[in-house]
Amino acid sequence: MSTQILKGLRVLDLSRMLSGPYCTMHLADHGAEVIKIEAVTGDTSRGNGPFNDDDESQSWAGYFVSLNRGKKSIQLDLKSNEGKESFLKLAVTADVIVENFRPGVMERLGLSYETLANINEKLVYAAIRGFGDPRSGTSPYAEWPSYDVVAQAMGGLMAMTGPDKNSPTKTGPGVGDIFAGMMMAFGIMAALREAEATGKGQFVDVAMYDAMISLCERMVYLHDMTGIVPKPEGNGHPLLAPFGLFPAKDGHVALGIVDDAFWCELAQLMGQPMLGSDNRFSTLAARSQNSVELNAIVSSWSRLHSKKHLTELLGGKVPFGPLNTITDIESDPHVAVRKMLATVPNPDPNCKSWTVAANPLRFSAHGHKPLSAPPRLGADKNILAELLRFQEIPSDTRKALQTAVSSFAAGVTLVTALQPNDNLIGFSTSSFTPVSLNPPLLLVCIAKATAGFDTFVQTDHFAINILAEGQKEFLDMFKESSSKQIDESSWDLNFQNIPIINGSLTSFSCVKHRLVDAGDHLILIGRVLDFEVNPGTPLILYNGTSSDSGAKNPITKKQKYKL
Repeated sequence: MSTQILKGLRVLDLSRMLSGPYCTMHLADHGAEVIKIEAVTGDTSRGNGPFNDDDESQSWAGYFVSLNRGKKSIQLDLKSNEGKESFLKLAVTADVIVENFRPGVMERLGLSYETLANINEKLVYAAIRGFGDPRSGTSPYAEWPSYDVVAQAMGGLMAMTGPDKNSPTKTGPGVGDIFAGMMMAFGIMAALREAEATGKGQFVDVAMYDAMISLCERMVYLHDMTGIVPKPEGNGHPLLAPFGLFPAKDGHVALGIVDDAFWCELAQLMGQPMLGSDNRFSTLAARSQNSVELNAIVSSWSRLHSKKHLTELLGGKVPFGPLNTITDIESDPHVAVRKMLATVPNPDPNCKSWTVAANPLRFSAHGHKPLSAPPRLGADKNILAELLRFQEIPSDTRKALQTAVSSFAAGVTLVTALQPNDNLIGFSTSSFTPVSLNPPLLLVCIAKATAGFDTFVQTDHFAINILAEGQKEFLDMFKESSSKQIDESSWDLNFQNIPIINGSLTSFSCVKHRLVDAGDHLILIGRVLDFEVNPGTPLILYNGTSSDSGAKNPITKKQKYKL
């Protein structure tokens, strides 16, 4: 099911087949605007079947529908100048770009991460490759093509899966792709959080090979600590018994007896309580040592009963579950109440809809909405102009806008902090905004072009100083740049080591609460730790010119407050 938790997030999806589309599917399911950038022929998975009987044109492969519900589609020829130009304009508006090409493809197109980051510094660029991107370390296999079976084989999963060491087995679902895509979804959200705080995006890299090693973490520590090279164990476990699949009259069931209490309970339910205290089976170590004999006993009993009967007998009492096929899953009350089979509407109202696996994430603050239809190839080409309407405005218009937003009188604010070398650094702004009184939060904006911008991004503490008449020199010092130093006698450090401008009308000592990216500025929100008010008259700024306000200040003596 769908939520809107990621509403407002724009993702350009250049990926194909499974790993990338699976990643962006999760983003789309939760409200992100995912725009598939497709070639003339479209995503390969559009034609990979199966198709519904009423899909005479075979336009809607199940593979594509499942992974691309709720997305948009635009066709661009990235090898043409026109296609590149359109993509670059789209990239300016995007929060995330996802691709799963081989290394170097985007570079050859002139659309590398570095090129795109130069026009959109907050961009998170996500690349899923078989063996990673050279930016994170050049693999000797970097140019090798890779698909799910390759990743499962090289990453150790197949070596641990199957009935025995002579029969390594591929896991049914394409976990080599899916797990890499899921890891990338996490990586994207982590990078977005940092971009929100700093205004700067980054390159995020996941290798399918690496993802499989991570998935198979058990083999790493086992080999490190014991020297054992894990091998296929069938459906059992090297240390636990009974553990794995056991026959039923009409199929199989799973048991996972991990401690002595569960074993004693199972023995009771089998009608053989004496097995619970049998020296051969009474401890975990004993059961492991005698697992062949024990599994045979349990199997002899379980095969006498149906899956339904075993479910009624064992369900909820010991770690147990029936082996389900998709038909079993479709009729399972858990699946119904959790709504794990969802309907995707067909763009053609005369054709039947599709059933797909729903998104398993549940958020208490967000209800679930129905899934949306997958996009027809190129169906959203008409929105290209709409997506580009927030492009960089002309310089003359921008200048007029700057004049317009400055056409009000406001107190002059100087935001100060300490550099790592203990020098004072600051920037001037025309105003600050109270965000909340409980907790006490104040907001100022800093231009990304400001000298010392990185200091304010990284520092934990800063001060907001409201300048008084007679302090115009501070405004002049910090108006254009925050790199200039002022006389040390003009400022002091308070007890929290936060620099305060002496004689300010008001000074607020703040700890950083949050940073929010805001175009060519960053919103800096601070939580007030203490504040000081002084008698005096505020200095005001109007259309870039400072002057005395002549306003009366009710404060007649210096006052300090700690929060």
